[in-house]
Amino acid sequence: MTETLPPVGIDLFDVERLLLTEAAEPLLSPHDAEARDRVWDMAVRANPTLFDGPVVACEGLEWTGPRILRLSWVRVTYRHYALRRVPGATALPSLFVNVVQPTDDSRVLAARMSPSTAAPGRWQLPGGSVEPPQDGAVLDESALAGQAARELAEELGISVAAEDLKLWAVTCGENGSVGLTYLAPAIPEATLRADFTTAAAAERIQGREPELGDIALVRSPDELAALAGPHADYLKPIVRRFFGCR
Repeated sequence: MTETLPPVGIDLFDVERLLLTEAAEPLLSPHDAEARDRVWDMAVRANPTLFDGPVVACEGLEWTGPRILRLSWVRVTYRHYALRRVPGATALPSLFVNVVQPTDDSRVLAARMSPSTAAPGRWQLPGGSVEPPQDGAVLDESALAGQAARELAEELGISVAAEDLKLWAVTCGENGSVGLTYLAPAIPEATLRADFTTAAAAERIQGREPELGDIALVRSPDELAALAGPHADYLKPIVRRFFGCR
């Protein structure tokens, strides 16, 4: 029997297999399109670093069997999410990958976004928006794991093969956003911090502010309370699951 997942709330699901299907972007009325562009332009004036690049939105989720999840996705750009601020308009949920990066002493990493990002100061897992496939490629489980591995490399300087990342959970959270959470192999703290320092320095040499401004390692979900600032809605549920909390 097919069961539609709840579109709102902070929910976490175990998934054994992920099926992906591309869908068409819903048509917008001229009024909503104009309002979307107006909101986006205002956001760019407030933060010129915003970039209207291609991303993937989630058109729908459904169970097709035990722990088998079908995800319908749509090609959009970041501008699409300005619809959240247009009264009466509907924006598709965002789709992102993130990674649980443990250390070999059983701690887990939380990362703080830099001030210039769209979520300044927010604590979250390393990761980012899913991007659409290019040049005839397909968006499948392997491609998603590859994007998660790339986020680790770009944000933390950690090199891990896509096949070594395990799809570990799917979250449904704020604005219906869908997160695909991968579990990475544990590494020593010294290696993690050295890689992060090197990656941040490389960004600054190129004249760019690193996407992550700080990192922290926690031994339990209770330690998240000491991280000052906003937290991604999925962060505590994911950390609780990692430490086996109920």
